[in-house]
Amino acid sequence: MALRHAVLAALLDGELSGYQLTKAFDLGMANFWHAQPQQLYAELNRLEKDGFIAGRDVVQETRPTKRLFHVTEAGLAELERFTAASAKPSFIRDDLLVKVQAADHVDTATLIAQLAERAAVARARIDLFTDLLRTMRGERTEEDFLRHGARIGPYLTCARGLAFEEGNRDWCEQAIGILRVRSGAGLPAADPQSG
Repeated sequence: MALRHAVLAALLDGELSGYQLTKAFDLGMANFWHAQPQQLYAELNRLEKDGFIAGRDVVQETRPTKRLFHVTEAGLAELERFTAASAKPSFIRDDLLVKVQAADHVDTATLIAQLAERAAVARARIDLFTDLLRTMRGERTEEDFLRHGARIGPYLTCARGLAFEEGNRDWCEQAIGILRVRSGAGLPAADPQSG
């Protein structure tokens, strides 16, 4: 997948400025696509040049003029073409997993601290995704929203982000427990009757 498809998908909710697009990526798309602001601005320029989006200038009284972008018919056709192509399987590339792979030969306390930090980040993101899902649903039940909501794509990707972070948290907590036991830091006190 190219960044262009992620930008086109982000613009489906309506016109956005480059700044608003950056915020949309931070909130709604960060769970499956990460991009730096400068990458997004460069991609907006390429997409407009290719005719997949169109921009218009909005004059503001007390602030600089901003440019708003929306998806064109050609952009929708490009998303349709992209969606029709088979999806490649995802893969993990994570430096923390490399460190855990070496757990038997490195400082366990350092790994435990890094795993605890990752678990804390996952818990914060779980809270964020839970709040976003609640906001998208409004007063509806999840079942009602999924059946009758206007746009379910963002909801489904946010739900995937939630499941991903719950998996991260659970795995980190499990790994911490195992490393503590293996290092002797989490061993229960010896039973005097065991002999």
